[in-house]
Amino acid sequence: MPRINILGYRIGVPHHPLLRVLLGGAMVLGGLVGFLPVLGFWMVPVGLAILAIDFPPVRRLQRRMTVKFGNWLHRRWPRFAARFGYGSPRPERRS
Repeated sequence: MPRINILGYRIGVPHHPLLRVLLGGAMVLGGLVGFLPVLGFWMVPVGLAILAIDFPPVRRLQRRMTVKFGNWLHRRWPRFAARFGYGSPRPERRS
């Protein structure tokens, strides 16, 4: 069963690719109207994580955002970064 990992929680998603695309798209669209009750802006990253299973461009976007968030978290709150599974930061490259 395909799973997504969000803040250390592993969440199962449907097996069929069409169902994953529909679920991910619905979550992204629902997140765009997150000001309404029940729906929320939290749905956008979850929907993108589901779409990233089947679409390489979304997967690259998700990976870039995950790395940026992890680096920001290490600079800001290193203890939380380790708690959420970001490990230790990579040394910066010098050109």
